[in-house]
Amino acid sequence: MTPAVALTIAGSDSGGGAGIQADLKVFAALGVYGTSVITAVTAQNTRAVTGVHAVPSTMVAGQLDTVLDDLPVRAAKTGMLGSQRIATAVAARVRAGQLPALVVDPVLVSTSGHRLGAATAVQRLLPYALISTPNRAEAAALLGRPVDTPDEMAAAARDLAAGGPRFVLVTGGDAGADGTTPGEAVDAFWTGTRSILLRGPWIATRNTHGTGCSLSAAIAARLALGDDVPAAVRAAKEYVGRALAGGSGWRLGTGHGPLDHFGWSDRNPGGC
Repeated sequence: MTPAVALTIAGSDSGGGAGIQADLKVFAALGVYGTSVITAVTAQNTRAVTGVHAVPSTMVAGQLDTVLDDLPVRAAKTGMLGSQRIATAVAARVRAGQLPALVVDPVLVSTSGHRLGAATAVQRLLPYALISTPNRAEAAALLGRPVDTPDEMAAAARDLAAGGPRFVLVTGGDAGADGTTPGEAVDAFWTGTRSILLRGPWIATRNTHGTGCSLSAAIAARLALGDDVPAAVRAAKEYVGRALAGGSGWRLGTGHGPLDHFGWSDRNPGGC
């Protein structure tokens, strides 16, 4: 069978744990053919981002048009946008019906604390998103208020949906902080009519680099395969939970390491 096609529009991570590299790994792991539009090239590893080079918006538009002219993209996701012009170029393709099932992951700050995007660029795209997947810090930046407790996350999901997305998933996987239950990861999901809390086990690991990218990519992959949004969210959360658990004991780098996107630990529990 010809595989379903998904598209990621994001920055490149030279360390391989997040961004374009993580998205393409997720697509492959979930049986979807991945295509990509690179918005920026970063120099980074598990410890830090040491440099960012933005791709000119004309080149981003050229990548978009060339992919969309030839390949039947069934779902797309955005990560690091880089500039307002890039967000405008993406929005134009959504309005033209060329980017179905758009997942907007508002990448603003890396795991190591480096600023990677502007809230204004993300806000430009939110009205065209089928679903947006901010973490608590990103939701706070977009709304201009603290988003810490589960109740605040639920309110944030509702209020962000008022800006355009049909669905919003505010993630709070750092369990035990600010009102969440120790040993539990709590996310707030706006279903289109109300906010509900999704609870799951918290994975004790420092290897969380690329978690948000992987979650949004998994949602896009499941949408490309035909899931509705609630089913895609459930499947994506399960996938990321397994990937976090699989990579929890890895020692790749000395900072925040990557996830086990392909289930390698399950197949080789003793390690290499």
